Amino acid sequence: MAERKIRLAVEGCGHGTLHAIYASVAKSCEMNGWDGVDLVIVGGDFQAVRNSYDLNCMSVPRKYLQIGDFHEYYSGSRTAPYLTLFIGGNHEASNYLWELYYGGWVAPNIYYLGAANIIRLGPLRIAGLSGIWKGYNYNKPHHERLPFSQDDIKSIYHVREIDVRKLMQISTQVDVGLSHDWPRGVEWMGDWKTLFRKKDLFEADARAGTLGSVAAKKVMDHLRPPYWFSAHLHVKFAAIVKYDSRETDSKSNSNGPTTATSLEGKNADEIDLDMDDAPEQDARPDTKPTSVYNDDEIALDSESDSGLTPAVPQPSKEPLPSTAPLPPASTVPDSLRAQLPSSFARPTSPPPLPPHPPEITNTTTRFLALDKCLPHRSFLQLLEISPISTPLPSPSPPSTSSSLPRPLTLSYDPEYLSITRAFALPPLSLSPLSPIPPQGPSSTSSSYNPHISASAAWVQTHIVAANKLTIPQNFERTAEPYDPSVGVSETRGEQAWEKTNPQTVAFCELLGIGCVFEGAEGEREERRERRRMQGDDGGGGSGGGRGGWRGGGRGRGRGGGGGRRWGRGRG
Repeated sequence: MAERKIRLAVEGCGHGTLHAIYASVAKSCEMNGWDGVDLVIVGGDFQAVRNSYDLNCMSVPRKYLQIGDFHEYYSGSRTAPYLTLFIGGNHEASNYLWELYYGGWVAPNIYYLGAANIIRLGPLRIAGLSGIWKGYNYNKPHHERLPFSQDDIKSIYHVREIDVRKLMQISTQVDVGLSHDWPRGVEWMGDWKTLFRKKDLFEADARAGTLGSVAAKKVMDHLRPPYWFSAHLHVKFAAIVKYDSRETDSKSNSNGPTTATSLEGKNADEIDLDMDDAPEQDARPDTKPTSVYNDDEIALDSESDSGLTPAVPQPSKEPLPSTAPLPPASTVPDSLRAQLPSSFARPTSPPPLPPHPPEITNTTTRFLALDKCLPHRSFLQLLEISPISTPLPSPSPPSTSSSLPRPLTLSYDPEYLSITRAFALPPLSLSPLSPIPPQGPSSTSSSYNPHISASAAWVQTHIVAANKLTIPQNFERTAEPYDPSVGVSETRGEQAWEKTNPQTVAFCELLGIGCVFEGAEGEREERRERRRMQGDDGGGGSGGGRGGWRGGGRGRGRGGGGGRRWGRGRG
């Protein structure tokens, strides 16, 4: 492998097709003369389905439920040929991923990043945010517990502010960022005209300022990694996001309509799957792989109407139509307004954001979204990355070799460990299971800094100096793998019992925090009985989420993925 660059294979939505993904990676490496990759990244909808009961916790209509092939890696009958990392999307075995809220191995050599996290692959620093945006659930705690109701199955994958808040405390540079859905407004930073020709129904959402995730944009604008990868919308799209070193936010709406974003609005990135659509065929190993590009080149999909593949997306010279005029100012007298509840008060302008962390110096983020793993779709990208983040101090003398020692291993990130510990312990005690106080308008909170600094000193002494940063290979099965003799229909919508994953317990012990996910068996039984008496014991995970199971999302609009125009193709 070339010098000290790290080779990645980035894939869009997984949709339970690991065999095809790994075969495509191998074929792509062969075509490009590579002997392998350091890491495979899957951008969500991974579908770590261990057995039939996990299917009943997935937001997918029952007619599309398929067991997939992950269970073979979970059971040990197969081993992932490449170290694999993934984030969660909106079609997941949510009960299993919930066991690994802080991240963990879902199978040997396959690591789930957790609800939000930063970890390292050798010198490469990777940040990730699981789930999709839905404003009315953003400020809620993670309240969903097994057995899930139908509402729980749809809401458990919605991004929560507590997880974003932790990422917003990061003050040093990262190299790669991941989110399942696109950061809001990023479509205007690339070849939006070609995108809207492929996916013609995207344009209305984009011009309304509702396409993509507010949370992902907030995190991307704060972390400013050189690379950001997403999936969800089932189309390959590249963009360049530029930052002024003096500003705290990208101008991702500068080329498009500048519409104020509300946390309470309907999520434009989540629609119900059209029940009349038939699932597309499985991805095949002979799916044409994409070619490799260096770290300064992420090309657009070669299926563009022009037939050309520009090295980087070029901003259009054609101006966008002007936005609609603002509505007239309110004529309600102040005396009358004063009699209304406080929620009717005039909005106040937020104070200016604090300066951006000085150690986050990158000013250009290359964004790439990829399709799902199906034939003739652009779902895979190989690339080499040179890390720009500050490497961790090595206990051994620095290597004089021009290449990295391989295979590279995953390790915890000391700064993110410090933030996680500070949030979990008094006086903050910000549990993901409990309501938390609003943070205020700042992108980071200086009130957290003393607690994070204290936690950093503890982490340095008890983890870094103790040489405990390497993520342990401590995978342990917490459910039986799929038994073909017990078909999907045989479970009749039943869900598995809630389990506390030993990896989560071990992580909490490493960090010296309590494991809030451990529940007494009596409490779990009571919750299960209460759900049964209410007549909503979860059932079969129908509804919820854009796109569908392995091809139910049909390429929203003309030219994308087949199907009728109203199929939005978001998975």
